[in-house]
Amino acid sequence: MLCLLYRTLPRVPWASRAMSAVSLHVSPGRCLYDDPLQLQVRGLSPGQDVSLHTALSDEGGQLFTSVGRYRADSSGELDVSRSPALEGGSYTGVEPEGPLWSLEPQTPLRRLLKKDVRSPFQLRFSLHQDHPPGALLAAAVQERSFLGEGVTRVPVREGRVRGSLFLPPGPGPFPGVIEVQGTGGGLLEYKASLLANRGFATLALAYYNYEDLPKDMKEFRLEYFEEAVSYMLQHPQVKGPGIGLLGHSKGGDLVLSMSSFLKGIAATAVVNGSVANTAATLHYKDITLLPIGFDRKKLKHPQPGVGDIRDVFHNPLEEANRKSLIPVGRADCKFLFIVAGDDRNWKSDFHAQTACQLLAEEGKEKPEVVIYPKAGHYIEPPHFPLCKASMNRLAGFPVVWGGEPKAHALAQVDSWQRIQAFFHKYLNQKSVLKNKL
Repeated sequence: MLCLLYRTLPRVPWASRAMSAVSLHVSPGRCLYDDPLQLQVRGLSPGQDVSLHTALSDEGGQLFTSVGRYRADSSGELDVSRSPALEGGSYTGVEPEGPLWSLEPQTPLRRLLKKDVRSPFQLRFSLHQDHPPGALLAAAVQERSFLGEGVTRVPVREGRVRGSLFLPPGPGPFPGVIEVQGTGGGLLEYKASLLANRGFATLALAYYNYEDLPKDMKEFRLEYFEEAVSYMLQHPQVKGPGIGLLGHSKGGDLVLSMSSFLKGIAATAVVNGSVANTAATLHYKDITLLPIGFDRKKLKHPQPGVGDIRDVFHNPLEEANRKSLIPVGRADCKFLFIVAGDDRNWKSDFHAQTACQLLAEEGKEKPEVVIYPKAGHYIEPPHFPLCKASMNRLAGFPVVWGGEPKAHALAQVDSWQRIQAFFHKYLNQKSVLKNKL
């Protein structure tokens, strides 16, 4: 196992271990972003107080940092998987991944994203005497990548379909998944690439503001997404007879629409999605779903210049708004709903419950719904820090996203495992998939 180790000598003497080398071990030295963190320190004085600083710069040069306060044990060692972090830092208690999930942006309203999965994130760890930090005792670097060994990234320019297909190592075929992101536009590949590392042939699908796709979110045609489904089903490295869909936020209502109208969908995972069509008119053949309306009077301001939009959207079950309601009852696939109880973007719990109701009305199997009471809107793969607030592209101003850092971090680890287990379970079944239309 590769381990990066840096040694420095303490700059001040300690009574019992003067001039002994302090070592900071981070292993492995290079790993996948969603892998666990292992970090140990040796060579400290028994009971010595230190602070562990973690820093990460995103691709725009914006800095994210965290601090953990620790006390060495009687052997002069500490291990983040066993040693409790003390009060006064970014996290407390025994938190093996605390240095990662507690990272906060030095620039306000910044969300950590990975835009180019071909290069890793570099995490920089430094151990300092006391708190506030004194002399530097040791330092180490770890690279967290998104493309594991043998994973292939294939740019997709097939017909109208634009995106990137990630294939796991080996001969295949593999269970296939289409991953659809939210309203940011462009092409984000970090979830799709991480899923490929776990055995899924995953298409990161762009749908606007990318290459020759529409530049804005005024109107979409479901035929575009249907073409992406056909591309996956016909690919020799994708195991049939059906594929999976993974969508977050706006991507959530898009994969619900795909499941409701299109053939070839076996399993759909929705992360904080809406059962109402949002943001743009959606057309499919002679069917039109209008975007759900909203009431600006219900906008709240928990802090100056930052909005809370959770309550602004209309109820799609009311007759005046039913032209926005996605007919989920038509779907024949399996569903998994990942729900943040503190989602401030919209009422994800309401939307998941409504989907259950619509399926029950058509005699369909009850979907799996997992609720994380203190998680926020941006439930990401493990170890991404909680985004407390950032710019909302559609609203045109910064909004809060909800969630508490530790609870949100636990939700990300658990939901990531559940999503993989869900797809592994239902994408290997040999069943006949039909279109409800």
